[in-house]
Amino acid sequence: MRIQFSKMHGLGNDFMVIDLVTQRMPLHPELIRRLGHRNFGIGFDQMLIVEAPERPDVDFKYRIFNADGSEVEQCGNGVRCFARFVHERHLTKKAKIRVETNSGVVEPEINSNAWVRVNMGEPRFLPEDIPFKVKPQTEQSQNQPLPDSYAVEVLGQTLELDVVNMGNPHAVLLVDDVLKAPVETLGPALESHERFPQRVNVGFMQIVNRGEVRLRVFERGVGETLACGTGACAAAVSGIRRGLLDPEVRVYLAGGPLLIQWKPNEVVWMTGPTATTFEGTFNPYDFYVPEQYEEQ
Repeated sequence: MRIQFSKMHGLGNDFMVIDLVTQRMPLHPELIRRLGHRNFGIGFDQMLIVEAPERPDVDFKYRIFNADGSEVEQCGNGVRCFARFVHERHLTKKAKIRVETNSGVVEPEINSNAWVRVNMGEPRFLPEDIPFKVKPQTEQSQNQPLPDSYAVEVLGQTLELDVVNMGNPHAVLLVDDVLKAPVETLGPALESHERFPQRVNVGFMQIVNRGEVRLRVFERGVGETLACGTGACAAAVSGIRRGLLDPEVRVYLAGGPLLIQWKPNEVVWMTGPTATTFEGTFNPYDFYVPEQYEEQ
């Protein structure tokens, strides 16, 4: 059994993309972990799966798996690659598609220059929507508006974090210099912090001016990546909500820039490039232990 795949990236955030509309293969966490290994497998930040829709008002179902085998709700760079993939594989001729994810429906649209613009939906800030554990009677009450940020104790210090759900959970931390930010230590400490029961993606944002920021993101289940689309959305939304940024923000990540547009009580728009680096085939049983995992 040979399975076809494409290797793609959005600003260096790289993906293995598989069409499971016309193909079949087992999806076990151990198989995904082995495929994700950069020495013994294909190597990727996330595996993206294209499936037939389960509801009549969408074109496809989209599933995302981290390299550690865990399934996540959303990936902004991934959805742009997803849109280009279904066009390149002739699974659709539509320029704009509706895609079902574990966090709701997104609507990517391919532009004439092969950049993809995506309606990422409305950001959510309620602690239970992140999810994020607030401290009773000190950080929130029913009669008070949500605070712009929360004080979180980690590694012997108290940090001010914004929390945003962009289809997946994000914490945003303002820093003076993104290149000197302690991503290697604070990233994993915050990702698995007890106040984030489903873990969290951590963004370290430096504001350059009202229309530009620099960003590094420590992704849950992955580590620091060259780019994170939902992280860029969360960072821009955080800065706009606090009055620090204009409604249109260019977010510079290690892999390149993304354009984020948002006004309060509206959806977030993300625009950015994609690229296909190579295509190939593999046999799942080269990475699969039949006596341990039975094909579903």
